[in-house]
Amino acid sequence: MPTQIEPIAARACADPSKVPAMEARLGHFLNDACWSDARVRAFAAEYAIEEMTRDTPISSWIVDDTGFLKQGTHSVGVQRQYTGSAGKTTNCQVAVSLSVATKNAHLPIDFELYLPQTWTSDPERRAEARIPQDVVFQTKLDLALQMIRRALDNGVPPGTVLVDTAYGNSNDFRMELRRLGLDYALAVQAPTKVWRLDRLERTLGEALSVSELAARLGPKKFRRCTWREGTRHDLSARFAAVRVACAYRDPLIEPSEREALWLVIEWPDGEQAPTKFYLSSLPASIARRTLIRTIKERYRTEQAYEDLKGELGLDHFEGRRWPGWHHHVSVVLACYAFIAAELARVFPPRPEGRHQTTRSESRPERHFADSFITLRLAFALRVARWLPRCPFCHSIHAHDHAPHANARAG
Repeated sequence: MPTQIEPIAARACADPSKVPAMEARLGHFLNDACWSDARVRAFAAEYAIEEMTRDTPISSWIVDDTGFLKQGTHSVGVQRQYTGSAGKTTNCQVAVSLSVATKNAHLPIDFELYLPQTWTSDPERRAEARIPQDVVFQTKLDLALQMIRRALDNGVPPGTVLVDTAYGNSNDFRMELRRLGLDYALAVQAPTKVWRLDRLERTLGEALSVSELAARLGPKKFRRCTWREGTRHDLSARFAAVRVACAYRDPLIEPSEREALWLVIEWPDGEQAPTKFYLSSLPASIARRTLIRTIKERYRTEQAYEDLKGELGLDHFEGRRWPGWHHHVSVVLACYAFIAAELARVFPPRPEGRHQTTRSESRPERHFADSFITLRLAFALRVARWLPRCPFCHSIHAHDHAPHANARAG
């Protein structure tokens, strides 16, 4: 069960003798209670998106995956596999996520646990982990499309789908996004074959890999573009953008009938040649700067993972079963949605330009007043006033008394 259950139970009970019963109830709620993860996540997403989109619309949907490091072999879905969280192959669980983002905010709305075939084909492991009978092996791409379809069914405002090369290399994935009516701006690997289109987007040239096409363009075709203000300096690189069509094998679609796409080529500073490539179905009339900034919005999912794991305990679940893992994730997503909604409600969108940090009672170090961690700490201090036992000094106090003067939420 989550490592937070025991301290939550202890701090929520004024009577120490009732702590074991409270802990058992919380454990049942997360591990065994029959409530719908899909409905809870859909409600939480709707609640937060309503506040997030009051000033700016949803602009992007971001698909990514993250790992949960484990030591044993019994946690559902665990095996030795690659995870970007560790940057190597290690013993872990891997989950695929879907986040939505506006110009000013981001919100993770769904997760799916990746189950390797070593789990789906083993009846004993399935029974031990309480994996439902209708759960079969699905690739990470299948899980991503499953969440995207569910989000569309739930009425989540559509956005441009952003993914890395693990998903963007799949032509089937790209085509399914278009069948669902979604635009994309996704990373592809250097060997991806394309035809370059002429200005009228009719004549097809020779099929080339995107790296070969980049080499033929020459350095003069690349222009510097700044896509975001970083912590220490502006983030920029040189880019080129050309119209292409994908050169995949499909006898049912003539080359001249294939959709015209943007191929965006990035030449990072310090590299001898372009190293990053992106395909996008966004309109031909889109401004180059807007196109590049849209592609680079995928960084938001990394910030979401930091908040989910560092502030809300996403990776602190110690249970082994399928229902418990999904219930835990649903609770974390609901907490994130609440804080994201409050951030959107309390703080207006930041203006352009660099911003001054501040200090507060809960965070004496310098910080941004509208950061996720700052608001979480502020809520923790408020909740502490309602608990029968102080979560900081563990003493029993009346509800009208403030927590310990030197207390800080953690």
